Amino acid sequence: MTAELMPAAFLGHGSPMNALEHNRYTDAWREFGASVSRPRGILVISAHWYVNLSAVTAMDRPKTIHDFYGFPDELFSVQYPAPGSLALAEEVAEIAKPTWVGLDRDSWGLDHGTWSVLLHAFPDADIPVIQLSINAQEPFEYHLALGAQLATLRQRGVVVVGSGNVVHNLHRVDWGQPDGGFDWNHRFDDAARAHMTSSPNDVAALRDHKDFSAAVPTPDHFIPLLYIAGLANAAGSTAEVLVDGYTYGSLSMTSYTIGDANLPESSHSLAHAAELPDPDLTPPDDTNA
Repeated sequence: MTAELMPAAFLGHGSPMNALEHNRYTDAWREFGASVSRPRGILVISAHWYVNLSAVTAMDRPKTIHDFYGFPDELFSVQYPAPGSLALAEEVAEIAKPTWVGLDRDSWGLDHGTWSVLLHAFPDADIPVIQLSINAQEPFEYHLALGAQLATLRQRGVVVVGSGNVVHNLHRVDWGQPDGGFDWNHRFDDAARAHMTSSPNDVAALRDHKDFSAAVPTPDHFIPLLYIAGLANAAGSTAEVLVDGYTYGSLSMTSYTIGDANLPESSHSLAHAAELPDPDLTPPDDTNA
């Protein structure tokens, strides 16, 4: 084990176009990555690998998956050629026991929930990256508990990243609010912040919040937050806000970190989050399901 406890983060990834843009959110992701001592590996829980089992990528060279449509050709040309790690995948599966985590040797790779943020946080793509799927059949408590089980990875030189959005409702996008959020977006995001910064193990209680159905019409983008909450709870710590904000009315861009990331004073640009595709091509929230 390493003497240094690696930090972890939940990154609100928003539109995949953020991979190509420079704004205050991508600045924050870059600052987070730059603050981290070189890790042995990176484990990402992405909203976009939402399937009916728990699995971890276990190939030497995971492919860059362009799992979206309606975006410019330039985005489809992006590659993030980070190596994988069978050894790290096996380590995750072992740590997770008695929870079963399968080894995916050929079906998935790195989806845009992973590479759109790692392009900024770890732009050299030279650190082994593996993804852990979100088991769609399991309740919130399962994901909190699995996050806590994975806490020892932080002592073994691994950075854990959850990639999603606290609030993610594509059916209620307001194109007139590139930097704004509806009242219900603010209320739910504020409630999530209160839990993450004081009692992260209680974050599952947000399903009883009056704005939950609007903020979380499907759970895929919310569940990665639970993994980071579980890690925080296992460490007896709380999360800190890395960057916050809203986009197009119905998305929160709030990101969190846990652990000593040694972040510099904020110098984030004022640019707003990247645009979504044409309204007629915006995918429904249940695309992942």
